[in-house]
Amino acid sequence: MTTYLLALDQGTSSSRSIVFDAQGRLVASAQMELPQIYPQPGWVEHDPLEIWRTQLTTAKEALSKAGLGARDIRAVGITNQRETTVVWNRATGKPIHHAIVWQDRRAEPICAALRDAGLADSIQQKTGLLIDAYFSGTKLQWLLDHVPGARAAAERGELAFGTVDCWLIWQLTGGKRHVTDVSNASRTMLFNVHTNQWDEELLAALHIPKSLLPEVLPSAADFGKTAEHVLGGEIAIGGVAGDQQSALFGQGCFEAGMAKNTYGTGCFMLMHTGGQFQTSANGMLTTSAAQASTQPQFALEGSVFVGGAVVQWLRDGLQAIEHSGQVQQLAESVPDSGGVMMVPAFTGLGAPYWKPDARGTITGLTRGTTIAHIARAALESIAYQSAALLLAMSRDAVANGGRPVSELRVDGGACVNNLLMQFQADLLGIPVVRPACVETTALGAAYLAGLATGVYQSTEELSALWKAERRFMPTQDKARADELMQRWELAVRQTTSL
Repeated sequence: MTTYLLALDQGTSSSRSIVFDAQGRLVASAQMELPQIYPQPGWVEHDPLEIWRTQLTTAKEALSKAGLGARDIRAVGITNQRETTVVWNRATGKPIHHAIVWQDRRAEPICAALRDAGLADSIQQKTGLLIDAYFSGTKLQWLLDHVPGARAAAERGELAFGTVDCWLIWQLTGGKRHVTDVSNASRTMLFNVHTNQWDEELLAALHIPKSLLPEVLPSAADFGKTAEHVLGGEIAIGGVAGDQQSALFGQGCFEAGMAKNTYGTGCFMLMHTGGQFQTSANGMLTTSAAQASTQPQFALEGSVFVGGAVVQWLRDGLQAIEHSGQVQQLAESVPDSGGVMMVPAFTGLGAPYWKPDARGTITGLTRGTTIAHIARAALESIAYQSAALLLAMSRDAVANGGRPVSELRVDGGACVNNLLMQFQADLLGIPVVRPACVETTALGAAYLAGLATGVYQSTEELSALWKAERRFMPTQDKARADELMQRWELAVRQTTSL
C-alpha cells in the first residue's frame, strides 16, 4: 500500500493543504484565500475562526481530490505563518480578539520600553532575536493590556496563547492538546533557545503569566491525534514547523553551511549552523531550526521586505505590465538594465541594513531609459538584496569558524523566473539550485510528520529524496560581480540619505 502524508500550510494570505506520497511527490492540493483585516495604519489582523475554517476546508478538499480518507493518511504535518498571535478561552475555545499578524506594528511602544530598560543584549543572547514588534511576545502583552478582562482571566489560568500552529492543533484535537514546536516558540521572544524552555526572566519582563503558554516539543514529535469528527477519523499529528524553518527542512538543508532562499512577496533566507548558536555581526537573526530530536539546532535568518512584491508594483503601481508573468519577457527585451538601479525600499530596508526610514529609489536614468530597463532593474533588485543577505551570512559563518555558503537552494513563486535565478547565480558566484518540488514549505512539514511516525528513519533518507530540477551556474567573473554589488551598495546609501 502507498503511504500518504497530509501537510497543512497556513500562510498569511491563504490556507493550503497538500497530500504527498512517501517519495515527496505532490498528489493533490487545495487552497483558499484568507481575508486580511486592517483596523488602522500599521495594524494587521486575521480572524482565527477563518484561519481554522479555511484550513479545514482545504484539508477536506485535498483529501477528496486525492480520493483518500483519514485511514489512508499516515500523519499530518503543519507549517504556518510565524509570530502571528492568538489568545483564546480554554473552556469555550473562543478567541478573545482577532489574531495579531506578524506584520503588525502596534507593539512598538512596548519594544521601546524593553530597549530603554537595557534588555536588548539579554534578549538577543537568550532568544537570538532583536527586540522588535515582529515577534509574538509583545503582541501577547498588548492583548493582555488592551482586551477588557484579559489580564485577570490570564492570571486565573483561563486563557491559552499560541502561534497559528498551536491554534490549529487545539482545533484539530478537539481542544485536547495545547502544544507548539521549538521553531515557532523561538519566534516569540519568550523562549530560551539554548535550553529549549520558556524563560522566566523574559516572561517577567513582559508581564506574561506562564499558564498561558503551550508545551514545547521537537518539530518531529507526538502532537496528538485529530479528533474523529474533524477529518473522518483519527490521524497522528507528527510534524510542526514555522514556514521558513519548514522550507529549510524541505530543501534538505540539514547540515551547517547549507542555505535556502524563499522568493515570495518578500524573501527569507536561512542558513543552517548545526548545533552552534551564532549571534550575527551583520544584522541577521539567530533562530531555532526545525528539530527532529531534543538536540537544539540553529540557523541564521535574514529577510528582504520587498521581493516579488516589486513585480506587483510594476503591475499595479506603474501599470508597466498586465500580468506578473510578463515581467521576464519585458526584462529580457533589453540586454541589461542600462545602468538603472532600483532599490525597492517601499517599507524600509530589512537585513542586513535595518533602515526603517529608507524609501524606494530609481537611479541611473537617462534619455535612453525605457520601461524595459526599469523592469529589468526591478527584477534584479530581488537578486541584489538576496546577495547582500547571503554575503553577510557567509561573513558570519567564516567569523565563527565555518565555511562560506557553497550553493543556494531556492523556492517560492519567483524562483520560476529563469532570468532572475541566473542573475542571482552570477552575483553570488555559486550555483543556484531549483528543486523538482518547489512546494518545499509544505514538504518540510510532511517530512517531519513522516519522521515522527516511522515513514522515514533519518534525515539521510530524506536527503536522498531531494532532487534538483535545474542548476543555474555562474557565468560572469568575480570582478564584474563585485563591481555590480558595489554599485548596489552605493544605490542603497542613496536611499538612506534622502
